[in-house]
Amino acid sequence: MNALDRGITYVFDVLLWPLDQLGRGAALVIASGIFGIVALVCFKHLSRQKAIRAAKDKIKAHLIEIRIYQDDLRIVGRAIGKVLVRNMQYLALNLMPLVPLALPFAFVLAQFVVRYGFAPIPVKEGGPGFLAGQGTTIEVEFVPSEAARVRDLEIHYPDGVKVMSPLVRISSEGRAFQEVVATRPGRYEIQFALPVGEKERTVVTKTLYAGNVSPRTMQPLRGRGLESALLWPAEPTFESSSPFERIAFVYPNSDLGWMPGGPSGVLIVFFVSSLLFGALAIKPLRIQI
Repeated sequence: MNALDRGITYVFDVLLWPLDQLGRGAALVIASGIFGIVALVCFKHLSRQKAIRAAKDKIKAHLIEIRIYQDDLRIVGRAIGKVLVRNMQYLALNLMPLVPLALPFAFVLAQFVVRYGFAPIPVKEGGPGFLAGQGTTIEVEFVPSEAARVRDLEIHYPDGVKVMSPLVRISSEGRAFQEVVATRPGRYEIQFALPVGEKERTVVTKTLYAGNVSPRTMQPLRGRGLESALLWPAEPTFESSSPFERIAFVYPNSDLGWMPGGPSGVLIVFFVSSLLFGALAIKPLRIQI
């Protein structure tokens, strides 16, 4: 799955690079609209277009029947029943093609979120007057069967990331927390180490962006399993044998100008833009929906 994520990320890097020159907000709107049109074209070829048109025509015919014979309750009742049946048929014909499109939708949405949903953490100078809670909290979670190993956890920060609190370990839950601040802009690889033997250690990393850097992708969480690979494609998931369940912190929401930022804002912009572009393309593409 990690190899697939890398391949998809590379493809999106290439496809979105020209749009990104217009700004993140404009790139998101245009890319979402293009995907909406592509999804419509796929829907056209995956759906039974003639059957959809026939179902719509029959619904219209039954509605006309109700209008004409509105004084005959027997005919009206039968026509209403036919409208309900045809509506169910119409909905089924439209929903069935969405099943094979669901997985591509998920990959695209995940790519848009890690590209346009977050901003790097702010740069701060930790020192006198700096209050606890104003930094970024790193959270580490172990798989339940390895919870006790949290006692041996070591976190190594590169220059530019300053520790603002002790490493708090909760052995019963297999979790650990530590607050940090970035003292200068940059891309940082934080190392999380566990001893394996007398001279060996297991080491995993989590990427942290700070300041005015402009990465193509960033994500606040690195985890394990299929769900993490699908939702967070910017960094590889942990191996199945790894004792780490997840490593996470909070990135600020992105600034997309007049549009809502953050992951939820990206989803809203995506759906609105794709629906708008798609609605404009339905008639020119002669798509029944």
